[in-house]
This record gives sequence, structure tokens and C-alpha cells, in this order.
Amino acid sequence: MTQRRTGGGCLFLVIVLSVLGIAYHLWERGTSVTPTGVTTSDGSGRYVALGDSYTASPGTGRPVGAPVGCDRSDNNYPSLLAASLRPAEFVDVSCGGATTEHLTDEQKTRDGTNAPQLDAVDGDTTLVTVGIGGNDVGFVGFAGQCATQQQTASPCKTRLTSGGRDQLAGRITAVADRLGGVLDQIRSKAPEARIVVVGYPTVLPDDDGGCWPLLPVGAGDVAYFRESLARLNTTLAKTAKEHEAGFADMSTASKGRDMCTAANRRWVEGPAPAAPAAPLHPNARGEEGMAEVIEKLLKVA
Repeated sequence: MTQRRTGGGCLFLVIVLSVLGIAYHLWERGTSVTPTGVTTSDGSGRYVALGDSYTASPGTGRPVGAPVGCDRSDNNYPSLLAASLRPAEFVDVSCGGATTEHLTDEQKTRDGTNAPQLDAVDGDTTLVTVGIGGNDVGFVGFAGQCATQQQTASPCKTRLTSGGRDQLAGRITAVADRLGGVLDQIRSKAPEARIVVVGYPTVLPDDDGGCWPLLPVGAGDVAYFRESLARLNTTLAKTAKEHEAGFADMSTASKGRDMCTAANRRWVEGPAPAAPAAPLHPNARGEEGMAEVIEKLLKVA
């Protein structure tokens, strides 16, 4: 796909949407799609992967078409984890653009409608990973207004915290209630399953300057978005603990591997990926690292 430069505002729109997995559809696959979704081996147990585009990982491997329209790769962390664990059955229903709502309700994609992701969980399921929550924050409505040519500006933070109320913080709090309900439903459907909530990796650097001008985002907004993602991860971890699920901390493992680091270190690609991946999504190195974090967690009694 040939991309056309349309200015800082449009580039920033891609950046912010991609950071939380909302703009998976901006990436267009260039290879054919093979309908798959369930694999089996001679091992034991049943592993079900639920999640959004940070789980689906468009572009990092061969596209798989079940569920349809989800831009899911066969080289994402669920596939890598399954290859190592070798469960008797592996079902990956992660889908780009998914929210917590789409775990319990249908999700419409450009190619059709997908069943609720929780439909894949049954009484034989022994492991469930859940990578969800970023899209619930809902950045789409204001993302295009956040670009700035002033390196120290913070237009998004100013608008989203006006009146003393942090809108993103409120949305993140709402994620906890919805995710908690989902975890309870998973436990009800699969009483013997190990449940792991998967956090988001580090996307933005500790340096508020970011990667200017690659990212046309003011220092104040770099800090604001970074802190908001950290708050989301903290919320996911707390909710997992409250509902007796494990939490895979990706932010710690990926620290120093954000989109602004060297191409041979980063887990998350920038707006113009140097390695196969959707813009501002994990690359193959990131997916491999995420799989390793989860596998280490599973080895803990």
C-alpha cells in the first residue's frame, strides 16, 4: 500500500489510534488469507486466546482468517505460546479493534460479523489469555486534534483534563468493571482454567521529548499518554488480582524497547515500521518477548 503524506494531524491520528490497537484496519495485508483458528496436537489441555490487535498482531506473520476481518497473525504471542506449550487444542479468537464488549457480544468487521470471543471458552479449557482494554478507552473521537508543531505543547492533555476531570482516567476505571465481569464469566465457563490478563508493552519512551519529529506530539502529551497507558496496565493488574487471575506485566519486560529505541531492540514499531508489523504495534520481537513473559508466569505455582 502506498501511503500519502497528509500532514501532522493525519499522522498523529494514525499514531494515537495505533498505540491502543484501534487502527489495525489502517494496515493492509499483502498476502493471501488462510482460514484457520483451531490447531490440535497430541499434547494435553485446551488453550484459548482472547484479545485485540496487540494480541492479533497484524503483519508479523502469515495472516489467518478466522475470525474474519481481524488481521490476525500466526506469529502472534498466542501462537508462539501454543507452539511451546503444545496443548491438545489451541483456539485464537483475538481480533483487531476488539473491546471488552466484543468478548461477550458480536463484533462487526469489514469482512463480516464475528461471534463473541467468549464463545470459544468451554468446560474443557485449561488456559485463557486475555489481552484487552485499550480500545475501551476510546481515543478515536479526539485523536486527530492532538498533533502540534510546538514540541513542548500538550493540547490533548489540556482538553481531556479541563474542569479538573481526567476523561481518560474515567474511561480506564470503567474498564476495570467490564473486565472484572468478563473474568467472572470465564471462570464460570471454565472452572479449572488458568486465566492470565495480558498487559500492554511500553510504547512511548521515558523521555517526554519522544521521537520528535517522527512523532509530532508535544512533550506534555507524550507524558500524558505514557502515564495513561501505565494507569491502564495498573488497572488491568489490579482487576486480575481481584478476580483471581494472573497478570503478565509487559511494560516492565519491554522497558527501553519502545518505538523510539533502535530498530534491533524495539518491541513496538513506529508509524513507518522498520520490521513487519502494523504501525505502532508489536513486531515479531515484541510478540516473542510477550510469549516468554506469559510462559514464565505459567511456570510459577
